[in-house]
Amino acid sequence: MRGCRAWAEIDLDAVSHNFATVRERVGPKTKILVVVKADAYGHGALPIARRVVEDGADCLGVGDSTEALELRESGIRAPILILGAIVDGEMEQVVANDVMTCIHASQRVSLLDREARSQRKKARVHLMIDTGLGRLGVLPGHAVRLAREIALSSHLELAGVCTHLSSVYLGDEAFTRQQIGLFEKLVADIRSEGIPVPVTHAANSGAVFSGWGGSSGMVRPGVALYGLNPNGFFAGRATLRPILSLRTQIIFMKDVPKGTPIGYNRTHVTGRATRTAVIPVGYYDGLGYRLANQSTVLVRGKEAPVIGNVSMDYTTIDVGRIRGVEVGDVVTIVGRDGDLEARVETLAKAVGTIPYEITCHLGKRIRRVYTARPQASPADRRFAPIETSAPRG
Repeated sequence: MRGCRAWAEIDLDAVSHNFATVRERVGPKTKILVVVKADAYGHGALPIARRVVEDGADCLGVGDSTEALELRESGIRAPILILGAIVDGEMEQVVANDVMTCIHASQRVSLLDREARSQRKKARVHLMIDTGLGRLGVLPGHAVRLAREIALSSHLELAGVCTHLSSVYLGDEAFTRQQIGLFEKLVADIRSEGIPVPVTHAANSGAVFSGWGGSSGMVRPGVALYGLNPNGFFAGRATLRPILSLRTQIIFMKDVPKGTPIGYNRTHVTGRATRTAVIPVGYYDGLGYRLANQSTVLVRGKEAPVIGNVSMDYTTIDVGRIRGVEVGDVVTIVGRDGDLEARVETLAKAVGTIPYEITCHLGKRIRRVYTARPQASPADRRFAPIETSAPRG
């Protein structure tokens, strides 16, 4: 892409395909909350949010009030739920902009009620119950009492009850069954008090495609929408499309003799005379420091090893076995080039992390380019024009 050091191509048609796959799995009556927190796992929250709302998403899930308000300021009017916690200074804008929040404690009930009363509004909230994640959420023994407090509040409305499953991706069916059983019992106990519960939700992407999402009125897919496949979990369960291609360009090359040290701390020394190339991305851009000497990129449809330490702004690759490489050639870090495909999951496995840590760390220097058609391999590998939208932001 001309004039761009590094760019991420985001395939919005693949987003729609993945959303439709979730919809087919859960059926037409189950609501879908699409998780777009952490800038849609690094892919860009606003374009993703607009697309899934068009596709029929019932709600958007964010991590904090800043993310929610950015969507509101950009014209997103769909229901938004803050899945995390809010702090006192955030309440005024959250209530004013009709953003739903999760309730975890009695103190938050009284503070939100006071803020909503001052604005002469009714704030909708979801009661979060900790059934086994051990993070946010009220303990099971206090869930009914807290639901009663919300129901008695004059300026709060209980819009839903939820929990978070902790072990779906481990295949720990016994613990997942225990969590869901406890959650369903507590929801029944709340309803037995005469408290309406409009919707319940517990299932993340893994739960949706493991058959655990059917008993709730809403599901919360995240990674599935982005076509990420942690530990091959979705293989055989769902046909999801990766939405991300990450590319850069070669900006410098040189021939070096055998025995040449490469990068800081000389972690790589060439074992033969070869040609090296420098690409203008580093750990600031999301190409993690731990990928040094552990990964490959694609150049002209061939694999080129990353050699030496990844630095803040630049990375060196070995192109000595690839014919015809030139400065300006496109380098594919994630995506297809010819018959080969580089996947986020491969990068994650190389450094012992999860795929969404890789995408969440894509830096702000990487321009996001949104397309509405399937991505092809780079045509001439020297900045084939891409019809698109605007940069991230």
